Order: sequence, then C-alpha cells, then structure tokens
Amino acid sequence: MQKQQPIPSGFGAASTAGEVIKGIDLSGKTAIVTGGYAGIGLETTRVLTAAGAKVIVPVRDMAKAEQALKGIAGVEMHQMDLFDPASIDAFAAAFLSTGRPLHILVNNAGIMATPLVRDVRGYESQFATNHLGHFQLVARLWPALVKAGGARVVSVSSWGHRFSPVDFDDPNFLHRPYDRWLAYGQSKTANVLFAVKLDEVGKAAGIRAFSLHPGTIVGTDLSRHISLDDLRRAGALDENDQPILDPSRGLKTVEQGAATSVWCATSPQLEGRGGVYCENCDIAPLIPADKEEEMHKISRPIGSQALGVFSYAVDPVAADRLWKLSETLTAVKALG
Repeated sequence: MQKQQPIPSGFGAASTAGEVIKGIDLSGKTAIVTGGYAGIGLETTRVLTAAGAKVIVPVRDMAKAEQALKGIAGVEMHQMDLFDPASIDAFAAAFLSTGRPLHILVNNAGIMATPLVRDVRGYESQFATNHLGHFQLVARLWPALVKAGGARVVSVSSWGHRFSPVDFDDPNFLHRPYDRWLAYGQSKTANVLFAVKLDEVGKAAGIRAFSLHPGTIVGTDLSRHISLDDLRRAGALDENDQPILDPSRGLKTVEQGAATSVWCATSPQLEGRGGVYCENCDIAPLIPADKEEEMHKISRPIGSQALGVFSYAVDPVAADRLWKLSETLTAVKALG
C-alpha cells in the first residue's frame, strides 16, 4: 500500500505546535533538537519542554542560545557545529556517556541558498550541514535511540526539495556550476531520502523516521541570505515589507511552522508508521507523475491544496544509494 497517503489527522495548515501536542505527556522523555534556539526550532524546544520532556539543544553560538532559551526550564545546551564533523562526534560521545536513552531527535537546523562555501573536506556547505551533519549525528547517537525502546527521528526538509533531486555524480558541485537553489533543493531531497532509509533500518529497533515541510516562515535565521526583493517577488512580504500570514498558502507563524515537526515527533496517530514525508500536520500525498512538471513551478499551495512530495524524494533505491554515499563521504559506517 502507498505510504504517502494523508491519514487524515484532523489538523491542518493553521494548527500550532501547542495544539498538536495537547494532552501528550512527555515526562521522563529526552529529546535533542538541532537548531533548537532560533525560529521553529526554538518553538519546538519550548513546546516539548512544556509537555515534560528534557530537551538538549546543540549550540554553535552559546551567547545567542543562552539569551533565546532563557526562562525555559528543562533545557540543556552543549556545543556542536553541524559543519564540523569533530564537534558532532564530541557532542554525541558526551551524550552517550550519560547513559540516557534518546526518545526524540529533531534534525531541525539548516541553512538555505547560501553562497558557495566548502567545509574542511571540500564538501558544499548546504549538503554538508543540512544532510551529512545530521547523518553523522544520527549514526553516532544510534545506541541511545535504540535504548529508548521506541524513538522518533524527525528531519525538517522543505517544499524546496522540488528544486533538485540528489546529483549522485556531483553532489558537491565540483564539476558543475554552483547554483545556490539547486544546492538547497538537493539537500532537502536528501533529508527526505534519509528518513526513508533510516526508517527501514531502524524499524526493527522501534525507531521510526519522518521528514516534513514546515511551511514558509519569514523572519527566521534561515532566510538570512534571501534579499527583500526575493521575498517580495515570492509574495511573502506585503507593500510595507511585513510578512504575509496565510497558512492556507503555506505562509505561517513560527507556532504554525513548528507544528508538523512536533506532530511527527509526538503524535500517537503515527504509531506503526514511518518513512513518510509530512506537511500541515499530516502525511503528504505523492505527486502523480503526470503532475510533476506542473508542480515544479508552484511555490506554495493554492487554496487549501496540499503540495505533496516528488517521487524521486521517496524512492527507496535512491534512499539506499544516498545512505551508501553518505557513509563514504563521512567515513562513518552507519547502522544496518
């Protein structure tokens, strides 16, 4: 049976993170939220802690994190930079040394449409940060996820996956001209494919994986490389350069943007499910093959229609190929 079919959940584009977690008790649970001190990551941290979870936030900028998380009880901050493989290993080793199980891992941190930058290995920054860093983090934290006896790994992808599949021949733009949007799209497709394969590998240990599109949320750190002209052309700002809020068209508040992450991480409606791409607090539909060309041109929903997911992003063969490529590029032998 096709996994990419809405439940439906009863929630929607306007639902907030607080609404989808209502009635769920996370007391005794431990979560890690990358990027958990800004934008929708901060709201994810706030809502999970309010439900009783102990949340660990990996931090690149400690001063900024301390200011953002001030007053939120139940949060720990530890240094980590997804762009630095050694810091990922150090963070994971420190967490494993505590002996704690890890019930929820939200791979939320990311960068978008950046100029060409390469890490110490020569890897393009968006692919390295958005995908490879999280791949390495999950692999290193695997014993703690298994120890939970039922864990969820949630990867924040994007409708931007429409910009590009993964170019397996040249993922790091060594032989083709760099295009910041193709690079972003490739990294977001990788997030979806990673969830597909991770769920297959982790299912026997009770670990389920999900990916999602949070919507368009203007004013977060993610849009730091996007100009006002770009945002105006995209219809995300009004004539006074203020964000337009219309969840039916995917233009969301931070509270609405975090809702699908929190739903994927905690909802009992997803028990026994996994490896799916979600949007608007539900499983997203698969885009029919005859609609793919048309959907590539759409930046956001028309009315209440769901955007869906492209078949190349949930292809199990591509997911397996990405897994092997990621092991090679990171020199990290992952599970399974």
